[in-house]
Amino acid sequence: MKYFFLHINLNPDKEIYNQISKVLGVEPMKFTPTKRIKKNDFSLWSYRLIESDDESNIDFINEFMDLIEPNIAALKTLGVQPNDIDVWMNYEYQHQCAMEFTPSEMKRLSANGITLCIDCFQTENSQIE
Repeated sequence: MKYFFLHINLNPDKEIYNQISKVLGVEPMKFTPTKRIKKNDFSLWSYRLIESDDESNIDFINEFMDLIEPNIAALKTLGVQPNDIDVWMNYEYQHQCAMEFTPSEMKRLSANGITLCIDCFQTENSQIE
């Protein structure tokens, strides 16, 4: 499985959190309160895509950048700066962890000052020795 996240870090503010959803035209994922995440903690706006092993590859960088790029000015008026935005890939694998990114994807992230973060982890039932 692969999990892709568009994260926007902000000062906890419900109104700005809701405005980000309106500007981008997508609903953020709902967090279940935990010891680390308090109920109604509006400090992280996060949109998620999930790719199962039997699906074709999700073009997550371009999909997220299609949301961000046309709305960067509107996000800045809300106080969101490019360094507040991260694109995450969480990669759950069994036998091999391989990935590639095109120069155009990297250029698009770089031109907008957005960080790419990758977290890879083996599934519990992996047979790798």
